[in-house]
Amino acid sequence: MSTTMRAAVCVRPGGPEVLEIRELPVPAVREGWSLVQVKGAGLNRSELRTRQGHSPNVTFPRVLGIECVGIVAASTDPMLPDGTTVAAVMGEMGREFDGGYAEYALLPNSLLMPVTTTLPWDVLAALPETYLTAHGALDALGVVPGGQGRLLIRGGTSSVGMVAASIASGYGVTTAATTRRPGKIDALTAAGVDYALVDDGGSLAASVHTVWPGGPDYVLDLVGASTAVDSLRLVRRGGTVCMAGTLSGWLIPDFEPIAMIPSGTRLTAFHSNDLKGSATVLQRIVDEVGSGLYRPNLDRVFDLDDVAAAHRYMENNQATGKLVVLP
Repeated sequence: MSTTMRAAVCVRPGGPEVLEIRELPVPAVREGWSLVQVKGAGLNRSELRTRQGHSPNVTFPRVLGIECVGIVAASTDPMLPDGTTVAAVMGEMGREFDGGYAEYALLPNSLLMPVTTTLPWDVLAALPETYLTAHGALDALGVVPGGQGRLLIRGGTSSVGMVAASIASGYGVTTAATTRRPGKIDALTAAGVDYALVDDGGSLAASVHTVWPGGPDYVLDLVGASTAVDSLRLVRRGGTVCMAGTLSGWLIPDFEPIAMIPSGTRLTAFHSNDLKGSATVLQRIVDEVGSGLYRPNLDRVFDLDDVAAAHRYMENNQATGKLVVLP
């Protein structure tokens, strides 16, 4: 194994140009941590916001990447021998310590999820963060297989939105989803969405009530801060809103819970960090994709050299589904 590796280093807060390809030493293995040869890394909006300087606890330079898949190259865990295929998500990857935008990543053993699969690396890399988030958010809402009800997904053409629509459709739930671009309506329909709605940035009340006069039973809000209050107004009284995305940021200015949450309506959230290390859940997801039950919703694959272009593509909201970088 080489003593050096290529990595995309975020040298300072800024635009995509601050992601520089550099030659770094391969991290030295230490107790409780194992070295993973990265075979693919999914891109996420949180990495974009970290790159922009919106994560105050992150210091630079930093190798970003809150998830990756690959092969254990040097293990300190007898349950994860060298050569094991693994995935890792969250746990401060790419924030407190270097993450997946590299040929190798030194990761805590507690984050490593062994998986058995014949899926190609780009497909496998598209699954962990996106599918774990979609499954967890639907569980938080109470959307279950064979369940009834009406689900609205805001940010429907995001990677998590596409997966959530596919899962909910498989559950038998009637689903509507939003997109800001009319050209992406066909992609939503293909994902199993019953009603595709164009979001012009204002309230969705008129378009949602045309479809469901009483409002949806559930709202999965992946847009985040800018739409949270509107989502609480849209859901039927007694329904549930789950915040699980940050497409518009993390903070809701001047939020007044008593005034803004209608009586009886439930507001919850899901953070994918809650499912870090959940190997059983991830294996089930991998098997379902392998069997053809679900699609990986892979939009585009970039080489590590093109990670700045990948961030630009993500920042311009061009993707319909998941972006992956291969070292």
